[in-house]
Amino acid sequence: MAHTQHGPTTTSRHILRREVAGTIGLLADEQDFTAMRRYRSFTFEDHQTYLRQVEGLLKTLAASGSHTSVALFDPDEYADFCAETGLEPDTATSRGRFTAELASIGPALPYEGQPLADLVPDLVEAAVRQATWTYASSVLARLGPCAICHQDIGRIAFARASYLVARVLDTIGEGTHHLVCSASTGREPLQAVLHVDATTPDTVKLDETAAMELATVLALAIATGSACALVLRTSRAGERDQVYGWQVKEESLRTLTAAQVFDAYCIDAYSGDVLAPEPDVDYCTAPEVPTTDPEGRHLH
Repeated sequence: MAHTQHGPTTTSRHILRREVAGTIGLLADEQDFTAMRRYRSFTFEDHQTYLRQVEGLLKTLAASGSHTSVALFDPDEYADFCAETGLEPDTATSRGRFTAELASIGPALPYEGQPLADLVPDLVEAAVRQATWTYASSVLARLGPCAICHQDIGRIAFARASYLVARVLDTIGEGTHHLVCSASTGREPLQAVLHVDATTPDTVKLDETAAMELATVLALAIATGSACALVLRTSRAGERDQVYGWQVKEESLRTLTAAQVFDAYCIDAYSGDVLAPEPDVDYCTAPEVPTTDPEGRHLH
């Protein structure tokens, strides 16, 4: 009788469990792992052992049909969260509450059976992308209206940046393209990346979120007059890769010479040492990009 009464319920719960999504907060960095060891309820002693245990748990959950995502767990953000919410930080329950918060604000990536060593770099990249976009967009929002024309500086800079990116995409032609926007804003240098698939004639495929992030970084440089460049790497079947780029000046794009592009790629930014150029790569002078149209310009 006991089996008859509880068997169906147990089976139903098992089926329902597969439909419940979960998130694991990962201490990917050994320094972050060490910071969490100050809590007595966090019982792991070795980072590598911890990572193996996490990967084992992910595999077990995946094998049971559960959907699990992974987010980066930041000890400083966790401490701030506990202080703001009044939670005791030295408990597993509080860590679970914080992890649930991470799931709602992101970034979090789904675990699909890949090795943790492959997932972590993608997760770090997603976190950097979000931090870059959050910083750039918040600065643009704080700039406010122009004292002369009263237009919103951030909004008009984003419109101009979007226009410039569109003109670059009109110019690059067929192939697989890797576009990088680098800006020096007085903080840490900001960088955004956009992958463009234009291998099919008259068709351009790109990630719209990544395009918005790149335009936001470019807009911040335009709005603040910061040094900024767009560098493009193009790959075409049967051809050597080409690398070329443009400098952002007065809300327009100025062509970089082949020598300037070579310097950007082949000189170490910290030591100044010359690096060996990549094989099968040509460093080229960029094509002219028509950006004389006044759309979105804000010059006084």
